[in-house]
Amino acid sequence: MQTAGLRRSVHPGPVQVIAVTGGKGGVGKTSVAVNLATALATTGRRVMLLDGDLGLANVDVFLGMSPRHTMAHVLSGERSLEEIILESPHGVQVVPGASGVADMANLSEAGHLSLIQAFSALNSRVDTLIVDTSAGISHSVVQFSQAAQHVLLVVCDEPASMTDAYALVKVLSRNHGVNRFRVVANMARAPGEGDHLFEKLQRVTSKFLDVTLEYVGEIPEDPYLRRSIREQRPVIGAFPASPSTRAFKKLALKADKWPVPDGPRGNLEFFVERLVRRPQARLEVVR
Repeated sequence: MQTAGLRRSVHPGPVQVIAVTGGKGGVGKTSVAVNLATALATTGRRVMLLDGDLGLANVDVFLGMSPRHTMAHVLSGERSLEEIILESPHGVQVVPGASGVADMANLSEAGHLSLIQAFSALNSRVDTLIVDTSAGISHSVVQFSQAAQHVLLVVCDEPASMTDAYALVKVLSRNHGVNRFRVVANMARAPGEGDHLFEKLQRVTSKFLDVTLEYVGEIPEDPYLRRSIREQRPVIGAFPASPSTRAFKKLALKADKWPVPDGPRGNLEFFVERLVRRPQARLEVVR
């Protein structure tokens, strides 16, 4: 005969959501998303990584994965979101996008709404969701940036990178109510280059836009990082003593402290119901 007892049950808590974006392609946005996710996971955080480049997905390539099912199967109703999630060797839960699927690249507003709402059905414990957005200022980039709590803007020392980063900040702030951005400089060729790039971007935004920019560091140009990409492994795991690994771990420590809002902000958000229903422990009788 079993003795009745009490078991503490806790609803899944609110999720910190970070959209990693960059305005243009080629700034290393996916590398930042994959390695930041991995660095956070190594600290014990439960991390989920969504490949938000829905038509030209490549997070799985960076991680050496071969997904059988993607977000295209979720939106078609063939699979649930839970069924397509993969786990990387370093403990990151990966939500693969589709590659070479035109319908996904041109997903409607209703399609994006369905995708974001699909996360509400997840019962798994997640501390942080990182969304690797596509390049440019597409509808998908706007939707994912709006639905996140933090926008991490990746820039590098190229004129087009800075111009497109400014254009993205302008569109998101003036038309979509996103007015706070965290900036990371990637592929820095010398220490301090990131500070210089940030100051340049901040000078322009402070003159013409009502936004807040926060500099969160730089990722050095590192042959070990390039090698890890070729080997389809996060640099965190492949070369743990490399300069870029140290930089990603430093960034992860900062990101871990970025706050989760006390409640919903009134627009479409990932895991919004977890903000409405703050986690409360309840006691259940077990026999």
